[in-house]
Amino acid sequence: MNDILFVGEHSRTFEVQPHAHEHWELVYCTGGIGVFQLEGGVRLEYRAGQMVAIPPGVRHANRSQEGFTNLHIRMGDPSFPFQSAFRVSDGGEQHLLSAFVQAKYYYLSDIKRQDMVLAALGDLIACHLIVLRDNTGYSQPVERLRGLIIRDYAQPDFALDQAIRSLPFHYDYVRKLFKKEVGLTPLEYTTKLRMKKARGMLSGLGATGYTVAEVAELCGYDNALYFSRVFKKQEGMSPSAFARNAPISGS
Repeated sequence: MNDILFVGEHSRTFEVQPHAHEHWELVYCTGGIGVFQLEGGVRLEYRAGQMVAIPPGVRHANRSQEGFTNLHIRMGDPSFPFQSAFRVSDGGEQHLLSAFVQAKYYYLSDIKRQDMVLAALGDLIACHLIVLRDNTGYSQPVERLRGLIIRDYAQPDFALDQAIRSLPFHYDYVRKLFKKEVGLTPLEYTTKLRMKKARGMLSGLGATGYTVAEVAELCGYDNALYFSRVFKKQEGMSPSAFARNAPISGS
């Protein structure tokens, strides 16, 4: 199950003629844009950072005016429950791409027992696709901003406004769309991630030896007092009180 049977790579390519495979084909676009044309008139446009999955026996062609690069995997007996072709967008951390790159390395490697790693990577890729497919409800502006926040929220120099303005969309449009689709403003979403990390770190404060100021910095706050005010507003108690009352991990 989730057997990685083949891993290949396209350098800059403009067209792949219609063909079909005996097994699922997973194509991760590493550069450019293009479109898959599938039998029955189905079209799946894609861009860098997206992956297209094509079922066994489905004829498909891949075309791009500007050229594309990709990594592609043929997988036997995948555990994901999908029957038709689909497209997913990788997250800001590009975990799916990392799995594809590792699969390429171990597939081409002659090191001993690489089959064990390939089996684990096959399972990991299948799980990534299930999670990504089940969370494909966001528009492109919102998904891109979520990716930036998830990638950088814990950096003290992360500037949320600058991240929003870096997108090729109107600032207020992105903020309103984010609130509509996610249910939180970009700032609330960022704070939610930071507080989640803070709770985890403070729960093990006695074991890790971190001070509250260090926790604040590692959660993206360059001001420990401001961090404490935000934490108390969210959790109803100060970080120090939370740490005293939280069970120590492993105790």
